[in-house]
Formats: sequence, C-alpha cells, structure tokens
Amino acid sequence: MSTELEQKLDTLTDADYARGLEVFRGGLKEAEASYLNACVRCGLCAGGCHYHRTEPELENVPGRKLDHIASVFKAHFTTMGRLAPGLVGAKRFDRDMARAWVDAVFGRCTLCGRCSMNCTIGIPLPALFRAARRALGAMGLVPEDLQATVENSLQHGNNMAIEREEWVETVEWMEEELQADTGDPEARIPLDKQGARCLFTVNPREAKFFPLSLQASAKVFWAAGEDWTLASDGGWDLTNYALFTCEDDQAAAIVKNLTDAMTRLGCQVLVIGECGHGYQSARWMGPEWLKQRFPFPVVSILELMDGYLNEGRIHVDSARNQEPVTLHDPCNLVRHGGISEPQRRVLRRAVANLVEMAPHGVENYCCGGGGGQLAMSRYRNRRLAAGKKKADQIRATGAKVVAAPCHNCIDQLSELNKEYQLKVQIKTVAELVAAALIVPTHSEVLP
Repeated sequence: MSTELEQKLDTLTDADYARGLEVFRGGLKEAEASYLNACVRCGLCAGGCHYHRTEPELENVPGRKLDHIASVFKAHFTTMGRLAPGLVGAKRFDRDMARAWVDAVFGRCTLCGRCSMNCTIGIPLPALFRAARRALGAMGLVPEDLQATVENSLQHGNNMAIEREEWVETVEWMEEELQADTGDPEARIPLDKQGARCLFTVNPREAKFFPLSLQASAKVFWAAGEDWTLASDGGWDLTNYALFTCEDDQAAAIVKNLTDAMTRLGCQVLVIGECGHGYQSARWMGPEWLKQRFPFPVVSILELMDGYLNEGRIHVDSARNQEPVTLHDPCNLVRHGGISEPQRRVLRRAVANLVEMAPHGVENYCCGGGGGQLAMSRYRNRRLAAGKKKADQIRATGAKVVAAPCHNCIDQLSELNKEYQLKVQIKTVAELVAAALIVPTHSEVLP
C-alpha cells in the first residue's frame, strides 16, 4: 500500500469512521443489507474469481472479502452484533478493518461479477463491494492515482486531461489519414456537426496512443454512409472512472458531459465506442445517476456495425482476416451490459476463423484490468498475476489475434501479451471490420 494511503489510514479520526459508516449504510438498499447476513461460507464463489484461480489464498476468496464488510455491518447496525459480537462475527470499523477493506475491494477485486454467478444464493457481491468502495471514498481512502483519473474528467472533460486544441489536431490528422486510406478526399471525421444522427464517443487513449482505432471506426462510418459527429469540447470521452470509485455524484457529473453534448449538438443517438465500463456507465448507470430517463437511445458501436451488415450498408470479405481470431468478452460490456452477440455476429462475417475461448460470453473470465485496476499502480503485480487465467485461455485457443472491444481490456491484454509471451495481436472489432471492408475505389464512384 502506498505511503500516502498509509498516512491517511494512520490519521483517521472518529469523524472519518462515522462518515464512512453513514455513507456505507446509506448506500445499501434493504435487499443488499439482508445479503450481508446471508453468506453460508460454502466457498463456491472462489472458483469464479480469477484472483483465486491464479493465487488460491484465503484473502482472494470473494466470500472472505464479503466477510470483512459483513462483520462491520453486524457490529454497527445489528442488535446481535452489538450485544454478542463474538457470536455473530461482528467487528468494529477501525484502522485495521479499514485497511482490510481497501485491500479487499480495491486491491483484490475488479467488480467483474463472476463470483455472483457461482453463489448458491445469488448474493450480488459487486453491489456490496461497491458500497464499501463508496464508504472508503467518503473517508478519502480511494487510491490516489485512481482518484486523479476521476479528477481529470471532472476538471478537463476527459480522463487524460487532453486539451481541446490537441484533440482537434488529432482528429484533423486522422481525417487526412482516412482520406488517404479510402482514396476519397471527401471522407470526413466531422467535429461539432449540428443535427448529426449519431454522436460518437471514444476513449481518450485512442487520441493519445491508438489513433488507428479511431480511424478504423471512422472508416466503417464512411463506408456505411453514416451521419455522425464527434464533439470538440466536452462530451467526446466515454470513460467514467467514478464507476470504479463508486462516488455517484462525480459519476453523474461525468456522464452529464455526454448528455449535454447531445443537447448542444442536437444529435439523435449516443454511440459508445468499444469500451466496457463506458457502455455500462452511459447505458445503464447514467439514467440512475442523473435520475432521469434519457430522451435518446444509447447504443454500442458493436450494435451499429451489426446493423450495418444486416442491412447491407457495409460489406466485408472475411478472407482479408485470415489468421485465427479469438474474442475477449469485457465484463462490463457482456456480463453487466448485456452486449454479447452483436460482436460475435460481426466477427463471424469479418474474419475467416473465429475461435471461442472456454468459457466465453457471460461466463468469461475477467482479464484483470477492470474495476479501475489499470489506474492503481500499487496493485500492478497482483493484476498481472490474476491475468494469467485470461492468458491461459488465449493460449489454449491457438489464435493469433485477440479481438477486444474495450480499451481498458486492450491495455491489460497488451501487458499480458508481454508478461506471458502470448505472441498475439490485440485489435478492436472495428479494426478487423475496417480491414475486411469491401468498398468501391474513389475512381469507381467519380462521375
């Protein structure tokens, strides 16, 4: 644990503990509170956790992580916990317990939700771990590098603090690349187009490190004849790391950047690029955070590409992607977000050989990069160790390319690629579709 976090733990006051407990209890729905007394300690959740599958120690058992939280709930919010704490396993919320919470819910959990699928009584463990994260946030105990990512979004409108001028220059440069790639001098990556049908949002890492991913999405839109735009100032970053700090007011402020851009530009459809937590934040959590129903649909670019192929708006030649491809299922997109089949339908048409991992879909194993793990440097070694389960899955497929519709996952998979010598390429689904596109040459469409 970092020195800064340890210093915060060492200087906690009674008021800090009281505030944390108040936020913890206030964030628990009655059904969730009842689950804190429901665990039967069967241990079946351990088999679903990638942390425990790679390092089978007690602290990696999801039920053990839950026990740290439940013991505090019993001590402070139940009669038996106050009268006979030893009998029900109740423990006061003190410095050691706060330290245990930080380690359990930030250091050993990606909130992937696979543990709940193995739970015999269906305890929603991620919801309870989120309540603990929210309480730690109220006490100032969110790991500082994760909180800094949230602060960037709040202050700069994107999580990498990219200035508007840099973003606009990147888009203009990628537009030139798109024109060269398509041979069409009229090909555009539009900015601030009033009344465009689709507002497309991206991960800032595309602007910084993966511009070819943005170009690939733009090429698909160009081939489909889509009416779309990007926002130049606020509302182009789909990420929301407050989903991971679990501070809902901050999460609401970040998602409001997207809704404000939709209103400002008069767009009809909010399109989320290839990002698991970005999709969950905008599609499912956003309306809850803002306490309003969005007056527009929120869709994944995966759904759009699936529709383009079904409607004949784009055509692909799978022979252009000859190497065997496997598909990684981002937890927030698939298990939490409900988007499992569109990407599969797209890839079955865009690549010559799709090889599924075992298991896959909602049963997938987390790659280890979710839950804000990539933004918490203190847990890097543990993150890479937990990722071995995903590395083993990839190696077993024999694939040469891993399609990963999420840039957080791409970052983690890229590190796993090096750590475990997988010797694969990591690509977005849009990159594979763009490579397979059958489009007329510019000379063929000239009058």
